[in-house]
Amino acid sequence: MRQVLVGFIVAMLLSVVLIAGVLAPGGKASPDATTKVKVTASEFKYVLSRKTAPKGTVVFTLVNKGKLPHDFKIAGKKTAKIAPGKTATLKVTITAKGKKPYLCTVPGHAPAGMKGVFAIS
Repeated sequence: MRQVLVGFIVAMLLSVVLIAGVLAPGGKASPDATTKVKVTASEFKYVLSRKTAPKGTVVFTLVNKGKLPHDFKIAGKKTAKIAPGKTATLKVTITAKGKKPYLCTVPGHAPAGMKGVFAIS
């Protein structure tokens, strides 16, 4: 009986250690977690696979399904202009909650609709 109790206590302690390694203080996901967002560009709009992410690293993958070159700018960073049918990746670390505007910097594209707001929680 004593061996079963000791085994149970060891198992519980290991569980606590494993959970502590996955969760940050406060029970929230680790800030080192990476969120992936697919951004599909066409004339003249973006479609994002998600519109929110937790604070931390966000990797935006821009896929140009349009007939014109497009780029993607958010949080002071942007991709290069990519040709139709091509992709580009943009890795951004965002440490503050709030709304982050995004847009296409090709002249005339943002006013035509290639812009929006991404939320960080």
